[in-house]
Amino acid sequence: MITHIVFFKLKDRSRGSFEKARDVLLGMKGRIPQLRHLEVGLDVLHSQRSYDIALVTKFDSMEELEAYQKHPVHIEVAKYMTSVRKYAVAVDYESE
Repeated sequence: MITHIVFFKLKDRSRGSFEKARDVLLGMKGRIPQLRHLEVGLDVLHSQRSYDIALVTKFDSMEELEAYQKHPVHIEVAKYMTSVRKYAVAVDYESE
């Protein structure tokens, strides 16, 4: 299994902005066949080094992750997140 994690720091640091971004990310659930797990968390610590949103997704293989990246639903979500984010970092790893 491949786990794909993305952390986002948003331009607008308001609660409403965080919730809207969370809802957009959660909107992928059930709409992308390759997506085996989807979890979105909003930061509760709000420290200087914290990111605002964590996206955790899981896929059966690297090929499934690549198909997800190209899926029209993901492309639209990525466009939105690019427009509202200040920074994003990602980690992809194999898990059991």
